[in-house]
Amino acid sequence: MHRRHFIHSSAALAALASCSKTKSGAPASARSMTELIDRIRSGKANVQTYLSHYLKRIEEMNTAGPELRAVIELHAQANQLPVQPLPQGVLHGAPILIKDNIETANDGMLTTAGSLALMDAPPPQRDAFIVQKLREAGALIFGKTNLSEWANIRSHDSTSGWSARGGLTRNPHRPTHNASGSSSGSAAAVAADFCAAAIGTETNGSIVSPASACGIVGLKPTVGKVSRTGIIPITHWQDTAGPMTHTVRDAALMMNAISAHDPEDVLSTPPPEGAVKDHLALFSPDVLKGKRLGIVRGECGKHPGVLTQFERMILLLKVAGAVIVEDVEIPNHKQAGGLAWRAMLTEFRAELNAYLEKRGGKVRSLMALMAFNEEHRAEEMPHFGQDIFEEAESRGTDEAVEKAAEARAMARHLAGPEGIDAAMAAHKLDALICPTNDPSEALDLKKGDADTRVACTPAAVAGYPHLTVPMGLVEGMPVGFSFFGAAWSEPLLLAMGDAFEKLRD
Repeated sequence: MHRRHFIHSSAALAALASCSKTKSGAPASARSMTELIDRIRSGKANVQTYLSHYLKRIEEMNTAGPELRAVIELHAQANQLPVQPLPQGVLHGAPILIKDNIETANDGMLTTAGSLALMDAPPPQRDAFIVQKLREAGALIFGKTNLSEWANIRSHDSTSGWSARGGLTRNPHRPTHNASGSSSGSAAAVAADFCAAAIGTETNGSIVSPASACGIVGLKPTVGKVSRTGIIPITHWQDTAGPMTHTVRDAALMMNAISAHDPEDVLSTPPPEGAVKDHLALFSPDVLKGKRLGIVRGECGKHPGVLTQFERMILLLKVAGAVIVEDVEIPNHKQAGGLAWRAMLTEFRAELNAYLEKRGGKVRSLMALMAFNEEHRAEEMPHFGQDIFEEAESRGTDEAVEKAAEARAMARHLAGPEGIDAAMAAHKLDALICPTNDPSEALDLKKGDADTRVACTPAAVAGYPHLTVPMGLVEGMPVGFSFFGAAWSEPLLLAMGDAFEKLRD
């Protein structure tokens, strides 16, 4: 496949984004959803100006130019979507893209998880709960993003960002490099200024890893804080949707729109008593002062460039008044991760079977999906197979289901109360910190993803929140800085991330 170096650095990317102007002199892209919404509300700009800007960039860069392939489908009337009248919601007029495993109804767009097997499936009968909340808040959902097919649960040999339907998503900072996954398209779309913000999903790293690799903000919320109803599942114990944005403030604003109790989601619960509900409430220039942040050295990796950049950020945090606690260990995290993976394979088979049966169409089970892939091997499996599917299908016995339930209960306990919670209590911490991942590697569809470090498993298995914020470039590629902590601590993590963002700038 032909590859072109169209954008060689973050600076080049920013320059491209800022060059377009409206006739009044206002920038066509605010590079901040919050700023965009403010300009629309005040009458200084209109939605059509922004939509035209985004659609032009998608036309020039998605399947042409660098062939980023971040967007898998656009609404047929994307440039004519109606804007909510008053009263305006918190996302009033914001053009949003969502991942192609999130259901939408009555808009002509498909929901396929990137697979050809669902192209002819009956369309969903209603919007996913999160889509309902986005629309109620005034967001304009004008398209869907590409992803690692089936949210990267098909094969150990996969290349992140590839799907049979959408092709290969590329990193906007260097299109020969990996955008990570599975929310590859959502991350690349925000980084390439294709939208005001995007929604991704994560089971283990699928928001924070591509966000870090593409140089944007990503938040994996506490599991149950954002509904999963209408999202193609892997496991309800870890799955969640979350915001992928230009700024931390944008992520907080999106969380205010999408955080809501959903009675149909078995893990959805209202915030516990005393929890801060407004995700912007704790934002303050002095929020870092006195905060105790524990460095999880075991999640930091060994990449010298990443470690050097991380230590620079630690110095900035100290100047801002944060108390840095060295060498914090999360007990049991490796054991918890192994247990969670074994449980996930069984959970995935059961939950996908239930979803496909309810969705209807020709493919109504994991076994039928595997048969479809074999029948369409040239299109579905030109680069890698379906070994994880095969392993999951073998986990359907009563004994396997019983063992999975036991493993899941132990994994959650080890990762949460005896893991993150124990580490934070032992050192009286407000949050845990580490680099999110190493720089993106070059794409190689024959070899699949490189075995690079991502600090995602402890928070993913526990079901706790994890925020990544860009901390700079290493080898010319973005890397992120992670804040993670106790369940329901998103407002504090976001406030600290916002202050960190301003320190870095």
